[in-house]
Amino acid sequence: MTTTLITGANRSLGLETARRLIDAGHTVYAGMRDLATGDDVRALGAHAVQLDVTDQASVDAAFATLPALDVLVNNAGVLGTSHGVDDLDVAAMTEVFDTNVMAVVRVTQAALPLLRRSASPVIVNVASGVGFTRWLTTPGHDEFGVPSIPYAASKAAVIALTVQYAKNLPEMRVNASDPGYTATAFNGFGGHQTITEGTDATVALALIDRDGPSGEFHDRTGRIAY
Repeated sequence: MTTTLITGANRSLGLETARRLIDAGHTVYAGMRDLATGDDVRALGAHAVQLDVTDQASVDAAFATLPALDVLVNNAGVLGTSHGVDDLDVAAMTEVFDTNVMAVVRVTQAALPLLRRSASPVIVNVASGVGFTRWLTTPGHDEFGVPSIPYAASKAAVIALTVQYAKNLPEMRVNASDPGYTATAFNGFGGHQTITEGTDATVALALIDRDGPSGEFHDRTGRIAY
Protein backbone atom coordinates (compact mmCIF):
# COMPACT_ATOMS: atom_id res chain seq x y z
CA MET A 1 0.00 0.00 0.00
CA THR A 2 1.33 3.42 -0.98
CA THR A 3 1.00 6.10 1.69
CA THR A 4 0.81 9.67 0.44
CA LEU A 5 0.70 13.07 2.13
CA ILE A 6 -0.65 16.06 0.22
CA THR A 7 -0.37 19.55 1.66
CA GLY A 8 -3.22 21.97 1.03
CA ALA A 9 -5.42 19.00 0.17
CA ASN A 10 -8.80 20.26 1.33
CA ARG A 11 -9.70 22.19 -1.83
CA SER A 12 -8.95 22.94 -5.46
CA LEU A 13 -5.93 21.18 -7.01
CA GLY A 14 -5.04 19.47 -3.74
CA LEU A 15 -8.50 17.99 -3.37
CA GLU A 16 -8.54 16.71 -6.94
CA THR A 17 -5.05 15.25 -6.52
CA ALA A 18 -6.27 13.44 -3.41
CA ARG A 19 -9.29 12.07 -5.27
CA ARG A 20 -7.21 10.74 -8.14
CA LEU A 21 -4.53 9.17 -5.98
CA ILE A 22 -7.15 7.49 -3.78
CA ASP A 23 -8.68 6.11 -6.98
CA ALA A 24 -5.20 4.85 -7.90
CA GLY A 25 -5.01 2.90 -4.64
CA HIS A 26 -3.04 5.29 -2.43
CA THR A 27 -3.77 5.80 1.24
CA VAL A 28 -3.94 9.59 1.35
CA TYR A 29 -3.29 11.85 4.30
CA ALA A 30 -4.73 15.26 3.50
CA GLY A 31 -2.94 18.15 5.15
CA MET A 32 -4.89 21.33 5.90
CA ARG A 33 -4.69 24.26 8.30
CA ASP A 34 -8.22 23.89 9.62
CA LEU A 35 -9.70 20.41 10.03
CA ALA A 36 -13.18 21.93 9.87
CA THR A 37 -12.59 22.52 6.14
CA GLY A 38 -11.86 18.87 5.41
CA ASP A 39 -15.31 17.41 4.83
CA ASP A 40 -14.88 17.10 1.06
CA VAL A 41 -11.58 15.28 1.22
CA ARG A 42 -12.73 13.07 4.08
CA ALA A 43 -15.72 12.09 1.94
CA LEU A 44 -13.24 10.74 -0.60
CA GLY A 45 -11.72 8.45 2.02
CA ALA A 46 -8.65 10.50 2.93
CA HIS A 47 -7.33 10.96 6.45
CA ALA A 48 -7.50 14.64 7.39
CA VAL A 49 -4.38 15.93 9.17
CA GLN A 50 -3.97 19.35 10.76
CA LEU A 51 -0.97 20.80 8.96
CA ASP A 52 -0.02 24.46 8.69
CA VAL A 53 3.01 24.45 6.41
CA THR A 54 4.19 27.81 7.82
CA ASP A 55 4.34 26.46 11.40
CA GLN A 56 7.17 24.09 12.32
CA ALA A 57 5.35 22.74 15.38
CA SER A 58 2.30 21.93 13.25
CA VAL A 59 4.47 20.22 10.65
CA ASP A 60 6.28 18.14 13.26
CA ALA A 61 3.01 17.13 14.93
CA ALA A 62 1.50 16.09 11.60
CA PHE A 63 4.38 13.83 10.68
CA ALA A 64 4.32 12.26 14.12
CA THR A 65 0.86 10.89 13.25
CA LEU A 66 1.89 9.18 10.01
CA PRO A 67 2.58 5.43 10.13
CA ALA A 68 4.66 5.56 6.94
CA LEU A 69 5.24 7.74 3.88
CA ASP A 70 6.01 6.86 0.27
CA VAL A 71 4.86 9.96 -1.62
CA LEU A 72 4.98 13.60 -0.56
CA VAL A 73 3.09 16.17 -2.63
CA ASN A 74 4.03 19.73 -1.69
CA ASN A 75 0.91 21.36 -3.06
CA ALA A 76 0.07 24.17 -0.60
CA GLY A 77 0.63 27.64 -1.99
CA VAL A 78 -0.55 31.24 -1.97
CA LEU A 79 -0.77 33.92 -4.64
CA GLY A 80 -0.07 36.77 -2.26
CA THR A 81 -1.31 40.34 -2.15
CA SER A 82 1.16 42.00 -4.50
CA HIS A 83 0.40 41.85 -8.22
CA GLY A 84 2.83 44.41 -9.66
CA VAL A 85 5.58 46.82 -8.68
CA ASP A 86 3.58 49.65 -7.11
CA ASP A 87 2.18 47.43 -4.36
CA LEU A 88 5.38 45.42 -3.84
CA ASP A 89 7.41 45.42 -0.65
CA VAL A 90 9.53 42.99 1.32
CA ALA A 91 6.62 41.97 3.51
CA ALA A 92 4.67 40.86 0.45
CA MET A 93 7.65 38.83 -0.78
CA THR A 94 8.18 37.28 2.64
CA GLU A 95 4.56 36.19 2.98
CA VAL A 96 4.58 34.36 -0.35
CA PHE A 97 8.03 32.85 0.07
CA ASP A 98 7.20 31.51 3.53
CA THR A 99 4.31 29.44 2.17
CA ASN A 100 5.55 28.65 -1.33
CA VAL A 101 9.27 28.11 -0.72
CA MET A 102 10.26 27.88 2.95
CA ALA A 103 7.34 25.54 3.59
CA VAL A 104 8.55 23.16 0.89
CA VAL A 105 11.82 22.89 2.80
CA ARG A 106 10.06 22.76 6.18
CA VAL A 107 7.76 19.92 5.12
CA THR A 108 10.29 18.02 3.04
CA GLN A 109 12.89 18.00 5.81
CA ALA A 110 10.30 16.69 8.24
CA ALA A 111 9.27 14.02 5.73
CA LEU A 112 12.76 12.67 4.99
CA PRO A 113 13.01 10.19 7.89
CA LEU A 114 9.80 8.46 6.78
CA LEU A 115 10.59 8.69 3.07
CA ARG A 116 13.98 7.05 3.66
CA ARG A 117 12.17 3.98 5.00
CA SER A 118 10.12 3.65 1.81
CA ALA A 119 11.07 1.21 -0.93
CA SER A 120 10.08 3.76 -3.58
CA PRO A 121 10.09 7.31 -2.19
CA VAL A 122 8.68 10.12 -4.32
CA ILE A 123 8.44 13.89 -3.85
CA VAL A 124 6.36 16.12 -6.10
CA ASN A 125 6.63 19.88 -5.72
CA VAL A 126 3.77 21.77 -7.32
CA ALA A 127 5.49 24.67 -9.08
CA SER A 128 4.10 26.73 -11.97
CA GLY A 129 4.92 27.83 -15.46
CA VAL A 130 4.75 31.33 -13.96
CA GLY A 131 8.08 30.46 -12.33
CA PHE A 132 9.65 29.37 -15.62
CA THR A 133 11.46 32.28 -17.25
CA ARG A 134 11.15 30.89 -20.77
CA TRP A 135 7.36 30.99 -20.54
CA LEU A 136 7.40 34.39 -18.81
CA THR A 137 9.33 35.82 -21.77
CA THR A 138 7.53 34.06 -24.62
CA PRO A 139 4.61 35.97 -26.16
CA GLY A 140 1.59 33.73 -26.59
CA HIS A 141 2.18 31.68 -23.45
CA ASP A 142 -0.37 32.03 -20.65
CA GLU A 143 2.42 33.11 -18.32
CA PHE A 144 3.73 35.97 -20.49
CA GLY A 145 1.19 38.52 -19.30
CA VAL A 146 1.50 37.75 -15.57
CA PRO A 147 2.94 40.80 -13.74
CA SER A 148 3.13 39.32 -10.22
CA ILE A 149 6.67 39.33 -8.82
CA PRO A 150 6.39 37.39 -5.51
CA TYR A 151 4.46 34.44 -6.93
CA ALA A 152 6.65 34.10 -10.03
CA ALA A 153 9.86 34.36 -8.03
CA SER A 154 8.62 31.85 -5.46
CA LYS A 155 7.74 29.26 -8.09
CA ALA A 156 11.09 29.76 -9.81
CA ALA A 157 12.65 28.96 -6.44
CA VAL A 158 10.53 25.80 -6.16
CA ILE A 159 11.86 24.59 -9.51
CA ALA A 160 15.45 25.21 -8.37
CA LEU A 161 14.74 23.54 -5.02
CA THR A 162 13.46 20.48 -6.87
CA VAL A 163 16.60 20.17 -8.98
CA GLN A 164 18.86 20.50 -5.94
CA TYR A 165 16.87 18.07 -3.80
CA ALA A 166 17.00 15.55 -6.65
CA LYS A 167 20.80 15.85 -6.78
CA ASN A 168 21.09 15.39 -3.03
CA LEU A 169 18.61 12.49 -2.85
CA PRO A 170 19.51 10.14 -5.71
CA GLU A 171 17.62 7.31 -4.01
CA MET A 172 14.37 9.27 -4.35
CA ARG A 173 12.37 10.55 -7.31
CA VAL A 174 12.00 14.33 -6.85
CA ASN A 175 10.19 16.33 -9.52
CA ALA A 176 8.18 19.53 -10.02
CA SER A 177 4.82 19.86 -11.73
CA ASP A 178 3.22 22.72 -13.62
CA PRO A 179 -0.58 22.61 -13.29
CA GLY A 180 -1.01 25.11 -16.12
CA TYR A 181 -3.71 27.76 -16.36
CA THR A 182 -6.48 25.91 -14.57
CA ALA A 183 -9.90 27.22 -13.58
CA THR A 184 -9.66 27.54 -9.77
CA ALA A 185 -10.51 30.12 -7.12
CA PHE A 186 -6.80 31.07 -7.31
CA ASN A 187 -7.44 32.89 -10.60
CA GLY A 188 -11.13 33.64 -10.25
CA PHE A 189 -11.90 30.51 -12.28
CA GLY A 190 -10.47 32.20 -15.37
CA GLY A 191 -8.21 29.33 -16.43
CA HIS A 192 -8.95 27.38 -19.61
CA GLN A 193 -8.08 23.96 -18.14
CA THR A 194 -10.32 21.77 -16.01
CA ILE A 195 -9.31 20.89 -12.47
CA THR A 196 -8.55 17.34 -13.65
CA GLU A 197 -6.29 18.60 -16.43
CA GLY A 198 -4.58 20.82 -13.89
CA THR A 199 -3.62 17.81 -11.77
CA ASP A 200 -2.46 15.58 -14.64
CA ALA A 201 1.23 16.34 -14.18
CA THR A 202 1.18 16.12 -10.38
CA VAL A 203 -0.67 12.79 -10.41
CA ALA A 204 1.56 11.31 -13.10
CA LEU A 205 4.69 12.24 -11.14
CA ALA A 206 3.20 10.90 -7.89
CA LEU A 207 2.65 7.53 -9.56
CA ILE A 208 6.19 6.97 -10.87
CA ASP A 209 8.37 4.18 -9.53
CA ARG A 210 12.09 3.89 -8.83
CA ASP A 211 12.83 3.85 -12.56
CA GLY A 212 11.04 7.16 -13.11
CA PRO A 213 12.64 10.55 -13.77
CA SER A 214 14.09 12.81 -11.12
CA GLY A 215 14.99 16.48 -11.06
CA GLU A 216 12.57 17.25 -13.89
CA PHE A 217 9.79 19.76 -14.49
CA HIS A 218 6.61 18.42 -16.10
CA ASP A 219 3.30 19.75 -17.33
CA ARG A 220 0.38 17.62 -18.47
CA THR A 221 2.05 16.94 -21.83
CA GLY A 222 5.29 15.67 -20.28
CA ARG A 223 8.75 17.00 -19.54
CA ILE A 224 9.51 20.71 -19.93
CA ALA A 225 13.11 21.10 -21.07
CA TYR A 226 15.08 23.53 -18.94
